[in-house]
Amino acid sequence: MVTVRSREDSITAHFRSSRDTLARAAGDGGLLEAMIRATDAMAAALRGGNKILIAGNGGSAADAQHIAGEFLSRLNFDRNPLPAIALTTDSSVLTAIGNDYGFEHVFDRQVRGLARAGDVLLAISTSGRSPNILAGLRAAREVGATTVGFTGNSDSPMLALCDIAVRAPSDSTPQIQQIHIVAAHAICGLIERELFGSP
Repeated sequence: MVTVRSREDSITAHFRSSRDTLARAAGDGGLLEAMIRATDAMAAALRGGNKILIAGNGGSAADAQHIAGEFLSRLNFDRNPLPAIALTTDSSVLTAIGNDYGFEHVFDRQVRGLARAGDVLLAISTSGRSPNILAGLRAAREVGATTVGFTGNSDSPMLALCDIAVRAPSDSTPQIQQIHIVAAHAICGLIERELFGSP
């Protein structure tokens, strides 16, 4: 029988594991450097009148929408909206491309239609192996967009397709996702300050 105490212990263990992963991330020089490079690339694109496209599957699709919302609405203070598009939200587009070309093309078709040289594609995949994310990254490179990847600790095909790879120091999908959203908030916060000054 599952007791209240065992449930509390399980929850506490989860929080402690998350805390330890966040601490590893905070001390990971390679991760912090990649985040600064991603900030610079996105800020430069936005200053130049370009946009950020964001793609992911499942929980990473939700993160793509969350991140686009932070750019278009606000994160820490009122300011002008910044152009960001989550490629995960239009059910008609997703099902048309999935039906006509296959699910592995749901992002590369959108990138080819929407991205221009100077834009940034932020591609999110905890495994770094999602076929539709890899196809989207290849398409972004072909049109001259900068490719930023959010992924995990393991080596993967995604790394070779990213100009900048933000790698969470974990192999656990939930913990990778937690690092991704913390990293996205930090990057968006830096971009807000650099483009608009302090509130």
